[in-house]
Order: sequence, then C-alpha cells, then structure tokens
Amino acid sequence: MKRARSLRRYLLLGILLPVVALIVINSVSLYSRALAAVNTAYDRTLLASAKVIGEQLDVEGYDEQSRLRATVPYSALEAFEADNRSRLFYRVSSLNGEMVSGFSELPFWHGKLPQRPPYAALVDFYNDSFHDEEVRVAVLLQPVASLNGRGMAVVQVAETLQLRRTLAREILIDTIWRQALLVAVIALVVVIVVQRGMRPVRRLSGELEQRPEGDLTPIAAPDAPRELLPLVHATNQVMRRLAHMLDNQKRFVRDTAHQLRTPLAVLKTQVQSALHGDVEPTQALLEINDTVERATTLANQMLSLAKVEQLRQQPDARVNDLAEVVRSVALELSPLIADKDLDFEIATMPAPVRSHEWMLRELTRNLLHNAIKLSPAGGMLAVRVLADTNSAALTLADSGPGISAELRARLFQPFSSGEARSGSGLGLAICQEIVRALGGTISLENRESHGRIEGLDATVRLPLAENEA
Repeated sequence: MKRARSLRRYLLLGILLPVVALIVINSVSLYSRALAAVNTAYDRTLLASAKVIGEQLDVEGYDEQSRLRATVPYSALEAFEADNRSRLFYRVSSLNGEMVSGFSELPFWHGKLPQRPPYAALVDFYNDSFHDEEVRVAVLLQPVASLNGRGMAVVQVAETLQLRRTLAREILIDTIWRQALLVAVIALVVVIVVQRGMRPVRRLSGELEQRPEGDLTPIAAPDAPRELLPLVHATNQVMRRLAHMLDNQKRFVRDTAHQLRTPLAVLKTQVQSALHGDVEPTQALLEINDTVERATTLANQMLSLAKVEQLRQQPDARVNDLAEVVRSVALELSPLIADKDLDFEIATMPAPVRSHEWMLRELTRNLLHNAIKLSPAGGMLAVRVLADTNSAALTLADSGPGISAELRARLFQPFSSGEARSGSGLGLAICQEIVRALGGTISLENRESHGRIEGLDATVRLPLAENEA
C-alpha cells in the first residue's frame, strides 16, 4: 500500500531545499568574496613590504650602465609577517632580470603592468608557485636614484597563501554556522506552524470518528481555516448525496416490502384455493396469471424507479434526439394502439436533449402507455415533439376522461393510481423522477371544450442540449 504523503515533510522539503540550495550558492560566492577581500588587505601589506625593500636600494651609474646594490636584512620583512602561518620571500632584480638580492629561486616577473593599477605605484599582483607552495607575489617597479647614478629596480615580494585561505575559511565557517542556525529556526517554525495549522483538521477528524453510524449531517466548522473551507464544502456535498441515496434505498426497500406483500399473499391464497379444489383449474390459472402479471409489472416499475436514481448520479449522459426516441417507442407500442383502434397522430421535429437514452425511452413509454390505456376504443391520440430556442416539449393528447383536481394533487406520488384496480401507481412517479433528473417539468391538464372534458394533455419540457453552459 502506498504510504500517505506527510504535509509537514512536504512543507519542510519545499521550504528548506530551496533555502539550503541558496545557502550553498551563497557560501561559494561568500568564500570567493571573502578570499578577494583578504587578498586586497594582504596585497596592501605586500606592497608596503616591497616599498620598504625599495628604500634599501642604492645605484651606481646611469640607465643601462647602472648597477644596483641592496642590503636588505630579513628582519626588515618580519614586521610584515602576520604570524608563523605565513612566510615572505623577496627578490630584487634589474629590468633585464639580473639578480641583485633575495631568493634567486623566486621566478623573475615577465608580466605587464595593468593599465589601471590598484594603487598609485607601478605595481602588479599575481599568483605563482615557489618551493612547491602557492604564493601571492607583488611586483614593484621602483626607480632608484643616488648621487652616483640612476636606475630602475624590479622588487618582488611573495607570500604563502595559507594564512589568507585560513582567514577566508574562518569567515565562511562562521557564516555557515549562522545560516545553519537560521535553517534550524525555519524548520522549527514550519513544524510548529504546521502543527498548529493542522489542529482544525485533527478536530474535524475526531468529530467524524465519534459520529454514530449513519450520521450524515453536514460538518460544522466555523473556525476552520479558509484553505480548508473548499474541502469542508465538498465533503458536505458528498454527505448530502450519500444521505439522499440512503434515503432512496430505504424508501425503495420499504415500498418493495409493502407493495410486494399484497400480490404474494393473493398469489398464495389463489394457489391454496386451486389445490383445495375450491376453484376450477382454468379459472385458478387465469387468476394466478393475472396476479403474477401485476406483481411483475410492479417489480419492473420499482426497479425502473431505482434505476432513475442510479443514472442521476452518472454525469456522462450523451445528447439524444427526443424525436427519434419518441418515434421508436411509439413503434414498439403500436400493437396496443392497433388493438384499441385509436386515431393515432404523431408529429415531431429535431429536439436534442442531454440525457441517458433509457430515461427518455422510459419516460415516453410510461406516458404513452397511460394515454393508450385511458383512451376509449376508436378514440383520438396525438403525440407531438416541438423545440424552441430554450427547450424541447413532448405533448401527449389522449381522449380519455381526464383527471379531477384532487387526484391531480397526488397523482405523481408513488402508488397513487387513477384507477383503483388498474396499475401500480408508479408510472407517473417514474416520469416525474426522470423529468426532475433532467432539469425539466411535467404537467397534466384537462382539455375542455364547451365545458366538457375531451381528454388529457400530458406535457414534458426539457432543456435543449445546445443551451447548456
């Protein structure tokens, strides 16, 4: 089973990973800047030591014939050594590289002076290697003049880089410790904030766990954070749908138990009468067949009523032409129309409706079956399908006796039939549930002429598919 993702871990990773990545990048940049700052500071010291050495020089002769002399005790450089972690080396040469004083192993400078030197002197700085150690070298072109001559000296002072790098690392480590403390504080704050922010969720979870079985009342969470309100609202909607489905199931089971009990009891009585010889066999079989047909019709209609609720929960309905469905159902019921020799008329026009085809067929079949049953033999029966810009209208006009006002008020209720001994009273209830599921309306109106009822008009209006948002 896949492990559930922790919101706390998700927030910690989502916040700390970018912060740590930024700290790593910043640390690399900080080390480079710290090393550059340390180099700048210590380069100034190198330049000062080179100038001190330059002040110790003497010259005889002029220009190309000049000869430099230098007496530089190493003690003159001790003042510029920070501690025993750094060592200074120097070399004094002529412009052509002739060694004058210092360490001859220190490579002679062959570079060029920068166009804009960092100091007011003819100086250049570069990194080199001396005695297998990396060193920082300052080169000073020092003019030398005396009473006996004039010339130019090249003064090189080299310093090992250990002290500079150690200082830069100390700065970096000190900064990293502070940033690590910042990361720890951020992580602690995230944990505390998530812990406090999840209190409403834990409280709601506890309330739901303590609810008795079957309690689907909406969740009351007035103090829930704004981010949780959509979840609470969606949960309440699901619970309302579940409550509606459970109510329908309970009603279906209750109605089924109540309605099927009567035909089964009648069927049992009829079978016992036939076994005892109280009724002739042929008459008994006819009565049993009639009871079985009524029970079968009742069971089919109750299953249809349950199926309407099932299809209501399925959003994947397609667009169907109501006119085609009506014509197809009328063709199926044509034998019943022919048996009563009805003057049947049908007129349709395209009427696209978004619905499950079964719903449209069941709606048409129940209405048309009732109209055929209530129309007298040789009477008139008209079916029309019209469509305007907003809705489709299905009208069935029969020539039956119509309905009274008190019967119209309860005719759409389950098990309420217009005739005491015919039908189960579920046909119109099924029609009304289908129409409600499709967002339409259904009405039954007597058709009168000169104060006399000539028949009943059953009209269903459904929204057209093109007008759906």
